[in-house]
Amino acid sequence: MDISALRQDYQNTPLTRDQLDADPVQQFAHWFQQACDAGITEPNAMSLATVATNGQPSLRTVLLKFFDGQGFVFYTNFGSRKAQEMVANPQVALLFPWVGLARQVCITGKAGRISAAESARYFASRPRESQLGAWVSRQSEVISSRHLLLHEFEKAKQKFLKGKIPLPDFWGGYRVVPTSMEFWQGQTNRLHDRFLYQRKEVGWSLERLAP
Repeated sequence: MDISALRQDYQNTPLTRDQLDADPVQQFAHWFQQACDAGITEPNAMSLATVATNGQPSLRTVLLKFFDGQGFVFYTNFGSRKAQEMVANPQVALLFPWVGLARQVCITGKAGRISAAESARYFASRPRESQLGAWVSRQSEVISSRHLLLHEFEKAKQKFLKGKIPLPDFWGGYRVVPTSMEFWQGQTNRLHDRFLYQRKEVGWSLERLAP
């Protein structure tokens, strides 16, 4: 299928340096709020890139659940492929593709586990069914059928029929501490605006990149 003719010329107000916050996390917060206000579907959906020990990169979409000046937090099973790859190589990349706004935010940084207390607080806020799902799914392992998965879910419902569901010891959060953050705004004639923040010993540098 030849899709070479598919294209869209973005018509946006140019993004200038003086419009950007000196702190990239604050700039991200501004853009994130605008994505929410624009009705972007799951604005917290982000692509997470990790690298296996053989050098093979892998990519998947996960959900950002918290961010502040310390970094960007998501949750997963510690036995998953991404978790195993982050143990071997904690250098990761994140991408927020806000296509409806012709914007992207690309982040590189180092991932590390958050505390069990932080994970427990978030776990307790999840719907009960999502808590059960975390107990049931041995993420990335081969399973024989969906029927087996649903069977295990029903068993978990009976096991935790009463009371609070505890945090699984194989599930929790990771925080990506950013070392660079790039903000991309689509423009007409493919002359896009790109600004790259890079962490320094003190503060951040900010440079415009060619599109």
